[in-house]
Amino acid sequence: MIQALLPMIGDIAGGWIKGKAEEKAAASKARVAKAEAEAEVMKVAATHEASWEKIMAQGSNESWKDEAWTVCFIVIISMCFIPHTQPYVARGFEVLSTTPDWFQWAVYASIAASFGLRGMKGLKK
Repeated sequence: MIQALLPMIGDIAGGWIKGKAEEKAAASKARVAKAEAEAEVMKVAATHEASWEKIMAQGSNESWKDEAWTVCFIVIISMCFIPHTQPYVARGFEVLSTTPDWFQWAVYASIAASFGLRGMKGLKK
């Protein structure tokens, strides 16, 4: 009787081991699929980012705003070194500090866009 049960026990144990192996293989395939999907998302994001940068670079060919901001900064910095204009610079910054937050952020965004910084991350660092 034991000899009759041994093949059945072997089949049950073999089936259980095979099931566990298939379960592990399926979990591994799921992890690989998830990693591949995440890699594809990152690839698409990088492609879109490069496309955006190209469009912005082409758009800035005809724009003068970055030159305007550069001239503005040069004038402000120069005025800081001319004694009789220093009070005007100081007073100007005092007045700018009293403007609403939304206006200050709009100025930051305008400057960031002009110099090619995407988003406000570049200004916050």
